[in-house]
Parts: sequence; C-alpha cells; structure tokens
Amino acid sequence: MGASMSSDEPDRDLSFEIVESHIALVVLNRPEALNAINPAIANGLDAIVKRVEQDNAIRVAILASSGTRAFCAGADLKEIAAGRGPLTVTPDGGFAGFVDAVREKPWIAAVNGFALGGGCEIALACDMIVASRDAAFGLPEVKRGLFAGAGGVFRMARCIPRNIALELIATGRSMDASRAAALGLVNVVTEPNELRQRSIELALAVAANAPIAVRESLRIARIAQDRSVEELRVLSDRAFRLVFASEDAREGPAAFIEKRTPNWIGR
Repeated sequence: MGASMSSDEPDRDLSFEIVESHIALVVLNRPEALNAINPAIANGLDAIVKRVEQDNAIRVAILASSGTRAFCAGADLKEIAAGRGPLTVTPDGGFAGFVDAVREKPWIAAVNGFALGGGCEIALACDMIVASRDAAFGLPEVKRGLFAGAGGVFRMARCIPRNIALELIATGRSMDASRAAALGLVNVVTEPNELRQRSIELALAVAANAPIAVRESLRIARIAQDRSVEELRVLSDRAFRLVFASEDAREGPAAFIEKRTPNWIGR
C-alpha cells in the first residue's frame, strides 16, 4: 500500500504512509488506550500536518485509528493525572497537535467506534467524516463538570442544526453514525470492515481534481459562515484570479476537449 513512517518519525503510537496516489494515511495506533492522545501523538501529529502541507505530492490526508472500540477517547487521563496534560497541546496545532492547525489541504476522518470528547473534537476539525455503522459522536464534558475547549462546542454548532447541537452539548448525550449522517455531520456511513477503503475512495475523488482549485475553493467554503457576503465576494474574486492564472486551469479544459485524464501539476 505504501511506505510506513520511517524510524526517525515521532513515535510508534502514530503511523504515516502514502496510499494510492497523492493520499496520506495517518493512523492513531494506541488501541489498548482507546487511541487517547498522549504527548508523543500530539507532537507527531503536529509534525505530520506540517509535512502534508509542505509536500506538493500529497493532495488529501485521511486520519484513522487502529482497533474497533474507539476512534479516539480524547486526552489520555493518565497523562493528565501525571500533570502532563498541557503536553497534549502544541503551540501551532492546539489539542492533539491538530484541532487548531493551519491546514489548506483537506483531511478526512475515518471514524470507527466512539469519538467522544476530544476524539469528537478531532473528527470535527477534519473537513469530511467517513464513519462505520458502530461509530458514535458526542461531547460528554458537561457530565463531568468540564468544557469541550478544543473547538467542539462551536464546531458542533456549525456542523448540525442549532437546536440539535445545543441539545447534544447541554445533555452530553452521544449520537450514532446514522443520525450524524442524517444531520449532515457525517459524509459516508459504512460497514466497519469497509471503513478504510471507503475513506480512500472519497480521498481519491478529491485527489482527482486540480490541487489549486480544491485548495482555493475550500479556503472560501471553510469561512463562509464567518464572513459577510461582501467580504466573501472579495476573497472569492481573488481566489478566482489565482486559480485561473494557474497552468492547471489551462490543462483542465484541454484534457476535456481531448477526452483524456488531466495531468495536474499543482501550478
């Protein structure tokens, strides 16, 4: 499938490989700890996000996990009890080295088992979610007198209808994959044994398109709820000019006329 993370990469708790063409697969690999975030994963994921951004050959990344019980249980409580909780946050990436990271390229969360608390926040920070039928999403922090401070409160409220988001946040209840899909939080629901392949299929559909066009389109779409129409028009016009000045903008129509697959070069 691809080359695994080399020995000089951060930790065995996290793996990185290139699967198919232009697709990076990142796997949280602590199934015995429900893939909870420790300092090694936070630092490793921070470094991988930057690597994905800098590598022109990578067009989309998938964030998955090992095991079947949990996508991620959030911060490792043993680390918190030992006073190392702050080390699960990085200066550039925030919690898990990921939720606040600056990312232009799309990330797809492949969620198996439960994604609660910090695990849900990591999934919400991705651009798309593919979930197994046994997946569950929720922010149970209020049940423990805590607060979902890694973006969960505001991202949940942006992803699903307001009243449903307020209910989930205030009650701490979780929802299954089918309801999450019906509410628009999840893109694809699949059988557990097909999760990785379905995630790769979605990534391939993204990677088949012109990288600059995808990047600039997502740049505007991601902030659509934050800016006025006037601001978005200015930013869209700027993106339009940048995309149409690219070599790929000439390649796309030429390939269509010549009835062939485009050869994107990302310039």
